[in-house]
Amino acid sequence: MTNIEIVVKLYEECVKQLSRSLNFIDEKDYTKTNAALMKSWEIINALRSVLDMSIPISKDLDNLYDYFGKEILRGNMKKDRSVIAPLIPLVSELEDAFRQISNMPKRGSTVKTNASVSADPSGASDFGVAI
Repeated sequence: MTNIEIVVKLYEECVKQLSRSLNFIDEKDYTKTNAALMKSWEIINALRSVLDMSIPISKDLDNLYDYFGKEILRGNMKKDRSVIAPLIPLVSELEDAFRQISNMPKRGSTVKTNASVSADPSGASDFGVAI
């Protein structure tokens, strides 16, 4: 599995946990709500921790991850679905974008490359990811 595929899986799991938390809020099961939201928060922090800040897009991703993390914590404290629900399409959009990137032809798969090309065959580092 490439680095970019791992990122896609992390986004996928984050969306799953955020969605589960909405169900748990509706059921007033706040223990499970907390667990799902904390998993989401941990995923966002993991994604944030592997950003390669030498790549320009990383600053934008860092700001998004900061926002997501703060909103997850705020939604968890209030057990408020109106705070959590808007995050799902935003994280899903990132998941879709990275999924498209992961489906792009790998560098060097059809043409010869030289030594100056990134050592990361997934191209993930071009998008701020350094796993």
